[in-house]
Amino acid sequence: MADCTIRIKKNGSAMVSGSFVVEDVDGNPYTIEGEAFLCRCGASQTKPFCDGSHKAAGFESAPHVGD
Repeated sequence: MADCTIRIKKNGSAMVSGSFVVEDVDGNPYTIEGEAFLCRCGASQTKPFCDGSHKAAGFESAPHVGD
């Protein structure tokens, strides 16, 4: 199992850091070492990765995980 940490950014992306695998819809694996920012707002043109579109979209997240 890959080791990683996920940090939810206020009104923004999910920052994933460490060593992990992202699989596309066809199950093709992409190994990532370091950091990646994943879209949570749905507006990114580079999904599943964040391109900063949440700023223009006015995305607001819950204050804490689980809220």
